[in-house]
Amino acid sequence: MKVTEHLARATAPPISFEIIPPLRGGNIQSLLALIEDLVKFRPPYIDITSHAAEVVYEETAQGIQRRVKRKRPGTMGVCALIQNKWSVDAVPHVLCQGFTREETEDFLIELRYLGIDNVLAVRGDESGYQKPLRDGKTANDYAIDLVRQVADMNRGRYLATDLLDASPTDFCVGVGGYPEKHFEAPNLETDIRRAKEKIEAGAGYIVTQMFFDNARYFSYVEKCRAAGITVPIIPGIKILTSRAQLASIPRNFYVDIPSELSDEAGAVAAERVPEVGVEWAERQVKGLLDGGAPSLHFYVMQNARAVSRLLDRLRLA
Repeated sequence: MKVTEHLARATAPPISFEIIPPLRGGNIQSLLALIEDLVKFRPPYIDITSHAAEVVYEETAQGIQRRVKRKRPGTMGVCALIQNKWSVDAVPHVLCQGFTREETEDFLIELRYLGIDNVLAVRGDESGYQKPLRDGKTANDYAIDLVRQVADMNRGRYLATDLLDASPTDFCVGVGGYPEKHFEAPNLETDIRRAKEKIEAGAGYIVTQMFFDNARYFSYVEKCRAAGITVPIIPGIKILTSRAQLASIPRNFYVDIPSELSDEAGAVAAERVPEVGVEWAERQVKGLLDGGAPSLHFYVMQNARAVSRLLDRLRLA
């Protein structure tokens, strides 16, 4: 079922999660245990991140060598597992960065064969590796280009013009939104115009970057509505679980952490930081639900302990 259909049919705001595939060659058992922890909260869908190849530098007997590696393959396999083992809809992330349009089309065709109805279209982080385009291959530069490619396939328009019996796909496309603006945007108003363009190109909903101040989310929604964006805008929530995240989250995701939260996390013993994070997220969730948020999307990634504690406290299972 499509994400937009889940939202439309829900009698209460649905809860969804975002996880990350294991490292290349890693053990799948920890991922299976993570999903088992999450499905008890009956999410209608789970997002699975995707990862392009990246440049790494390794010390070898011949000196430092540059290698191109894809550290976390397996998005498609994890999607198939979630849908077939747990009957939960999977939402794979589809990237511009590191993939040709032809590879993207093949990926989408295979997702369709698996019965996957949803994708989240994102540009992807800069990895230091620019994939060479050979033999006439092409690439999507921005998320809107990716949205347009999926929309074309939904209309039965494929890259190859000589396909026989090529039927339209029917993907629901989600895109990212940035309550504190994308770090490359000159201002929030420009960023919202870009979001509107992605909706007009065929996206059906927005899921926001994490934020720790609900006022940012509600202001973003208000500005989006004023700009003519009518699709659901799902708040993305991250629970602070370590003192190191006070530096890593702003550095990697370009979001502010309120001084009240950072001061409290910095004043307690390290082992009590997850408790501080859960209590903060509990207040966030209550405020979001009271303010009419259509859904809750938790950035879990690899560990469900904090979100399980939060949802047990809130009795949202």
